[in-house]
Amino acid sequence: MVAEAVVEAEVEGPQATGWDVIVVGGGNAGLCAALTAAEAGARVLILETAPKPYRGGNSRHTRNFRCRHDGPLSVLTGRYDEAEYLDDLMKVTGGKTDPALARLVIRRSQDCLPWMQAHGVRFQPSLSGTLSLARTNAFFLGGGKALVNAYYQRAEELGVTVVYETEVSHVALDGDRFRHVEVQIGGVARTVAGRALVVAAGGFQANIDWLTRAWGPAAANFLIRGTPYNRGRVLRDLLDQGCTPVGDPTECHAVAIDGRAPKFDGGIVTRLDCVPFSVVVNRNGDRFYDEGEDVWPKRYAIWGRLVAAQPDQLAFAILDAKADGLFMPSVFPPETADTLEGLAGRLGLPPQRLVETVAAYNAACRAGPFRPTELDGLATEGLHPAKTNWARPIDTPPFSGYPLRPGVTFTYLGLKVDADARVQAKGGPLGNVFAAGETMAGSILGQGYLAGFGMTIGTVFGRIAGAGAAACATGAADAA
Repeated sequence: MVAEAVVEAEVEGPQATGWDVIVVGGGNAGLCAALTAAEAGARVLILETAPKPYRGGNSRHTRNFRCRHDGPLSVLTGRYDEAEYLDDLMKVTGGKTDPALARLVIRRSQDCLPWMQAHGVRFQPSLSGTLSLARTNAFFLGGGKALVNAYYQRAEELGVTVVYETEVSHVALDGDRFRHVEVQIGGVARTVAGRALVVAAGGFQANIDWLTRAWGPAAANFLIRGTPYNRGRVLRDLLDQGCTPVGDPTECHAVAIDGRAPKFDGGIVTRLDCVPFSVVVNRNGDRFYDEGEDVWPKRYAIWGRLVAAQPDQLAFAILDAKADGLFMPSVFPPETADTLEGLAGRLGLPPQRLVETVAAYNAACRAGPFRPTELDGLATEGLHPAKTNWARPIDTPPFSGYPLRPGVTFTYLGLKVDADARVQAKGGPLGNVFAAGETMAGSILGQGYLAGFGMTIGTVFGRIAGAGAAACATGAADAA
């Protein structure tokens, strides 16, 4: 709980003139904005809804950052140029993106990696194995929590003020200008003025009522793998004031996670990477999609939506002993049995139908080289839906299975922005309101997801928003 004295000292201190830049949200995007603005000389206030131990939003659950590079860069190997990066993005989004903003993010990602390192982020050596990410993604040493802590340390060094357990209830706009925010801090209502605002408060995925309005009753069975504090209150407030929406409320970054995960905040450890080496069935024991369509980092995000469309929003990944060691296990051990019938009993599946489904799949498998770290073309024949890579018979006990449910990370309905991160409204861009991160990611992610790309959007647009907000604040101060 923030004490009254701290409220007075940290929030109301510059009330007469207002803060230069107020940042709503203390995750990766907000921190990048705050650091950039502070380094430009602005007095910066971060308002973070979560308590200090849970600060950082979804960023504390992340692992990596997808980065363009024209040759080896830091821990990244080889080359991952703009054309390949954009092609990967177009494939997963089905072309539902703003091409200009997508190219902007991709081009500027290369400069972000050394900036991140200069601000205390450390990266682990390049990865090898089934993730196929050594060329494309830099992994944080210590994960997202270490990144968040490094940025907060740098923010403290720069004199950025952070107030936790602070919920912004209203953004006061006067025409196209931001004037102040109305907040609850430790149960105390406050009005905090500023010269510029950066909205980096995430999506609405933790607001189950809003999810249900978008998805219908199925949303009650979704698990929220990210922070429980992203409830969309600031997003709703700005949309209600005429800011331009972007994205579909039913589109989101949703992956198949272990069905035994908690309702909120399960994080990265609940994700299941076993799908390419399994057959996935619904609760009726039927397959419903190609498990081997592409390497997992390019397809894992479609599986949340696929499972959401199944009865009771539930599915099961079925494997045999040959899959051991081919994927990162979940935090929960699988159910196991020496027979498929026994496994069906443990998972609550109809035994006879599971046996029939696996038998049909096994009969459609063909001999050929199995290469788990790349597309191997080892496909089924005459089976619908086909499995187009890594199709080996499931015939070696013990058999194992994981329950799958949709795990929502963040929603794509957000605020439309331009290349300067300015929030758009009916009459044009707002003069001193910027957005970064998940709250504007729908401008670029119309559907689907690419591993590490959320952190890329947040870092690029956080820096753009911070620079723009600082420039606005400086101009306003000069005018005054």
